[in-house]
Amino acid sequence: MSEPSAPRTRVRATDSKHRLFTASMELIGARGHHEVSVDEIAKAAGVSKGTVYYNFGSKSELIGELLNYGAAILFERFERAAEVPDAADGLRLMIADALEFIAEYPSFAQLWISEQWQADSDWAAALATLRHEVIALVRNALARMAADGPPARLAPAVDLGTLATAIFGAALILGRDRLVFHPERSVESCVEAVMAFTAPLR
Repeated sequence: MSEPSAPRTRVRATDSKHRLFTASMELIGARGHHEVSVDEIAKAAGVSKGTVYYNFGSKSELIGELLNYGAAILFERFERAAEVPDAADGLRLMIADALEFIAEYPSFAQLWISEQWQADSDWAAALATLRHEVIALVRNALARMAADGPPARLAPAVDLGTLATAIFGAALILGRDRLVFHPERSVESCVEAVMAFTAPLR
């Protein structure tokens, strides 16, 4: 069973941090983080280079902090899904929120996918924590679904942690695939495709 994660700090909606997040994600998406300088990020965000270094120390720290900021935005969107009485509807909403977040911040998902499994990545640990937290939320939703439905319908071989990981991976990759290769696909159709993984619970 996944251990519950500590609550994430709520997003502090400072204009400069949001502009830095948006600017860095756009530049990294266009050229990759190795090719983007702090000067460029600061200029695109409309803040001084000195301000960036004063607050973050280095480009790596800046991007790491901005990844945490993006994760906080994502988790605030997930909060409403946890309040939905029907567990399946709550999971649908969570998947839709994730897909819409990927559409809004495509470079966040791109950086997540490219850096998650890189052992030498400066942000692998932070991304692994984020992955754990998202999978724990999905697993909790699946556990609610299993509890709400007839127990006999849950196949004994289904492990909720593994199923949650499959749903997480499908949503992350499908979100990127939709943007790059299939923009004609609606969020609703993608949500239902991911929900097909939950068939053993229904």
